[in-house]
Amino acid sequence: MIVLGVEGVRKHYGPEPVLAGVTFEVHSGQRIGLVGPNGVGKTTLLRIVAGKEDADGGRVDIHPSIRVGYLDQHPLAGCERTLWDEAKSALDDLFALQHEAVDVAHALSQTTDEAEHRRLAARYDFLQQELHRRDAYNLDYKIDRVLHGLGFAEKDYRQPVASLSGGEQNRLMLSKLLLAEPDLLLLDEPSNHLDLEATEWLEEFLTTSRAAMIVVSHDRYFLDKVTTHTLELFRGTVETYPGNFSAYWRQKAERLLVERRTYEKQQEEIAKAEDFIRRNHYGEKHAQAEDRRKKLERMVRVAPPREIEAPAMGFPPAARSGDIVVRAERLAKAYDRPLFADLSFEIARGQRWGILGPNGSGKTTLLRCILGRERPDAGRVQLGQGVVAGYFDQHLSGLDDDLPVVDAIRPQRKEFNEQSRRNLLARFGLTGDTALQKVASLSGGQRCRAALARLAACDANFLVLDEPTNHLDLWARDALERSLREFDGTVLFVSHDRYFVNRVADHLLVVEPGRFRVVEGNYDTYLLLARHSDAQGPPSQRDGKPKAEKRQAKPDASSGLPTRKRKFPYRKTSDLEAEILKRESRIEELHHLLALPETHRDGDRVRQYKAEIAEQQEALQTLYAHWEEAVELNW
Repeated sequence: MIVLGVEGVRKHYGPEPVLAGVTFEVHSGQRIGLVGPNGVGKTTLLRIVAGKEDADGGRVDIHPSIRVGYLDQHPLAGCERTLWDEAKSALDDLFALQHEAVDVAHALSQTTDEAEHRRLAARYDFLQQELHRRDAYNLDYKIDRVLHGLGFAEKDYRQPVASLSGGEQNRLMLSKLLLAEPDLLLLDEPSNHLDLEATEWLEEFLTTSRAAMIVVSHDRYFLDKVTTHTLELFRGTVETYPGNFSAYWRQKAERLLVERRTYEKQQEEIAKAEDFIRRNHYGEKHAQAEDRRKKLERMVRVAPPREIEAPAMGFPPAARSGDIVVRAERLAKAYDRPLFADLSFEIARGQRWGILGPNGSGKTTLLRCILGRERPDAGRVQLGQGVVAGYFDQHLSGLDDDLPVVDAIRPQRKEFNEQSRRNLLARFGLTGDTALQKVASLSGGQRCRAALARLAACDANFLVLDEPTNHLDLWARDALERSLREFDGTVLFVSHDRYFVNRVADHLLVVEPGRFRVVEGNYDTYLLLARHSDAQGPPSQRDGKPKAEKRQAKPDASSGLPTRKRKFPYRKTSDLEAEILKRESRIEELHHLLALPETHRDGDRVRQYKAEIAEQQEALQTLYAHWEEAVELNW
């Protein structure tokens, strides 16, 4: 069933259209990711579909039987209810149905009129079916499940809504939307203000929901987990791609290759024809020239490639530092509660470390202690010989609002002429008059890229970045990832963007309950470790303080203890991890195929997919055991 049809929607805010004829359909159960560079109108399109904003032209047709839910980002100003009562209000219609069912049942037991009895019985049956369809039982459990999943503790439930922070109010709005269970969800950055655990819970909730949805998000990992189709909004129109974000990214590259070749070939033909016409317009071949001119007029011109250009970015070559860039020994820091204690680790030259952990776990404080901007309560930090640190502050406070951008990126005590600064800004996507604007007038994305340009200008060999992807669109994030991977110095960063972490980090410092843990690898490696570490129990603790634990520790050959014998043939852990990821991806793909309506109509295909899932899962169990053995014995 088509739940939403959008046809030729147009919207102007100035001379150039934001939406110039957007057309697409949404079918039952589809989970669509809406992507595009910053400022192309994604939020505007969602608001038009939700009826919050009028289009200048075109049509939005919503199936009359469905309910639409839109994630409103406005705070609940003046709300006097508690958090629990406000969340509960999302289910008012279900409570009303429950009360009506009780009233109808009572009236049914009292009436003696046969016609009235039939009418009440029919109404009661309808109410019971509707309550059953919408699972309108144990509603308090449903409310608690959603609030807890999105990061609220039980002690918060009686807190007045007016006392919540902006981020907490946004989480409450998302909770209400999920509880209302509309048939079509319109989600604009739903994972904003969520920590990693809450984001993972939301991913699971959405993937198991029967609702159709359109999701705008800068979280590529989230899009990969949740979406089944992708809409690209660019130059005022949309193109549709099957699959999640990663599938879109691959298909987009392939489509661009064809578009470039087709466009360039036609441009060559046009140039040759125009040259022939120019040379022969008045000569002996005048008739041929005129014939080619007419053919050019009739030619259907191929549009330029639909290419979304990313800034080049890039960091200059790094001066060599000592082999050890950071040595942290038994660090501790607390404010109203302990953030970390007895934390020790070393970062070697050329490594790229990411720090993962929930909001408020002390990640930014740790960065500032490493840089000497805050004093630890205990322990010490040493930077290695020749280390020059450059800091990207997530609040972008290093840029002076009153200065033009071209001056604000200039490091102190560095000879750096204006043309060189403008060239640097252009590499980060800030060109023309933008470079001469005051910093205060920049958008969030522009300000972020200016701060990255300033970081590149400081000639650091140790880059320390706190949430560098905030405000960046997907294409700028890709450029930053490539720039950091190519940088020949050392990198330490905090990021909630798991896709970014996965592509950049080769080591992780992970905040877990009661401890910090060092993982040699990226986010995928961490997930593999986390999947199997629970069975081993919590790490030993001394005086209740968290310790940094390094997963891969070489057995002590001098201990005299017998070493474990191999059960499986020798294989590199990296090869095993690659095969595990491949099989896990195939299982996800098979589950997606099973969910398609056309699959349900084909019993043979259902049995085939289920059999392959069982086969893949059995193979995974063996691979997990093989991988654990390789981690322990491959030395």
